[in-house]
Amino acid sequence: MSDVEIAVLAFEGISLFHFSVPGLVFGTSENPPGSPRYNLTYCTLTPGSVSSDQGVMIEVRDGLEAMEQADIIIIPAWENAELPAPAELISALQLAHAQGSLIVGLCLGAFVLGDAGLLDGREATTHWAVRDMFAQRFPQAVFRPDVLYVADDNIITSAGTVAAIDCCLHLIRQRHGFETANHLARMLVTPPHRQGGQAQYIERPVQQLSSDNRLPGLLEWARDKLSQPLSVDTLADEANMSRRTFTRRFRDMTGTTVSQWLNAERVARAQHLLETTDLSIERISADVGFGTALSLRQHFSTQLGTSPSNYRRTFRDSRFDEPADKATLMD
Repeated sequence: MSDVEIAVLAFEGISLFHFSVPGLVFGTSENPPGSPRYNLTYCTLTPGSVSSDQGVMIEVRDGLEAMEQADIIIIPAWENAELPAPAELISALQLAHAQGSLIVGLCLGAFVLGDAGLLDGREATTHWAVRDMFAQRFPQAVFRPDVLYVADDNIITSAGTVAAIDCCLHLIRQRHGFETANHLARMLVTPPHRQGGQAQYIERPVQQLSSDNRLPGLLEWARDKLSQPLSVDTLADEANMSRRTFTRRFRDMTGTTVSQWLNAERVARAQHLLETTDLSIERISADVGFGTALSLRQHFSTQLGTSPSNYRRTFRDSRFDEPADKATLMD
């Protein structure tokens, strides 16, 4: 299997964090035998020194022609959402898109993809703080303002800051499976799995949790018991909290409801089993707590836009050969 070429755009005022994310994820990845190796190239409009948002100078040797050879193009968070992308960059992205490259817009990088017309008629997201501007600038996009990352054909966009890691880890997970992605996440000391459809952390008052807060341990406890009936009352009792206090603290911590969290965790567990075992759909449905194959199919369709059978077939037969199906990336 041939190597995968990744082109990462650099520009004046680029966020050092976003600039480093692709290298941290793809450059650190220890892929299974026979899997492709990722080669990263950094490019810019005019090769030379580029100043980052922290004042650190970055030497970039390649121009936009590097995108012509790239299988994946990553646009980090654009410096200023109000600043349109230059014509040369738009042309390079449109050419790459026509050639079938996978194009990723991290955070405000989604604005660059929008300027290039690549989001018209496609699902897309960006940082919650600029969602009104995004909706006004790109009315033809199917805007998903509350998700962490979303894919539509060969276009992927993510929300702000840390969601960039989630997005890149998903690409590893999609191509090499949960075990590789989880190992890499442990190396990076970051959570291995956040749902693409998980709510962004929209600004709200910070909740003061007690020093003996037991919710993190409770979530691990619940993950070990997904095959069992888990109600709000069951979890509240395990946390030794009233139902009202528990549901409030649970949303403060996770940004979602107990039911939504459980469904997402069960779908994620089902994905892992579909990737790594030959268990029947009926057996997997029971093992993850959905009970019936019909229930599993319904949740798969809602969260991933596909069926368990198609997911298993697609993952095993064409991990890297085909672009992602139109679906919110929530695995």
